[in-house]
Amino acid sequence: MPTSERIEDFYLQKFNQLPEFVDKKNGHFNVFSLKPFVGEYANPLPYRKRDYYKVTLMKGSGNVHYADRTASVERYAIVFTNPNIPYKWENTDKVQDGYFCIFSGMFFNQFGNINEYTVFQPSGVHIFELDEEQYLLLEKHFLRMLEEIQTDYQFKFDVLRTIMYEILHYVMRSHPALIFEKTKANSNQRIYNLFLELLERQFPIDNIYQKVQVKAPSEFAEQLNIHVNHLNRVVKESSERTTSELIAERFLKESQQLLKQSNWNIAQISDALGFHEVTNFNSFFKKHTGTTPSKYRSGKVA
Repeated sequence: MPTSERIEDFYLQKFNQLPEFVDKKNGHFNVFSLKPFVGEYANPLPYRKRDYYKVTLMKGSGNVHYADRTASVERYAIVFTNPNIPYKWENTDKVQDGYFCIFSGMFFNQFGNINEYTVFQPSGVHIFELDEEQYLLLEKHFLRMLEEIQTDYQFKFDVLRTIMYEILHYVMRSHPALIFEKTKANSNQRIYNLFLELLERQFPIDNIYQKVQVKAPSEFAEQLNIHVNHLNRVVKESSERTTSELIAERFLKESQQLLKQSNWNIAQISDALGFHEVTNFNSFFKKHTGTTPSKYRSGKVA
């Protein structure tokens, strides 16, 4: 499977330059009209993961391949995609109009856990068909975001979060159904999705009393009520990576965020991440980054 597309890749591919405000560490958000990217301007999108979240409101028809599912959109739809599952659009030349926003997970940090919403969970519903009235209502929200992001208001990103939450709650409360061409994921894909959900559910760590409970592949397998060898095989087939690699990647990401964003000492971070000894955490961090946690925190990275 190809590597994940980064927010930076998105901007370089679409605009050949990066905006001044790409700041993934503190959270990134932007909103766009679909018109420059669909219809006669459409380019095929590869089947791959993106390392950012995306919400797309569309008018027109097309097919969306999402994990092992395929959905056909006939007139109007809103689509929620997340970094855990690859996807691609087909027939984007038949999309007439719409809007989309992209954001990093850190954008909602300390403003709620975006991964708790079912539309962003691996086993949740991600594509909702709309009627014209529903489309027009949601269009007003996107137009508000397009207008707000152009302002110089000091707290405009708080306003944008609020509008985004309005969209989420409206869709989740009002649109409980989606017609998939394929309604059942195969058993291996379900196991893989549940593993990712179980892993992600433990983060972010918001306070020193919160401890990671599930860390080793065998512990995830026990939670899923399957043998660890079965889990390892499913993960390898689904992602071309090992279970341990995916776990280590997520733990490393969380440790880096805690080192940069919190004032906890390294022992507290180590404990929250489930390391019994600080030396074990130091070894883990250095193995994957080439430097120690203390040097990473201080910015003294070779």
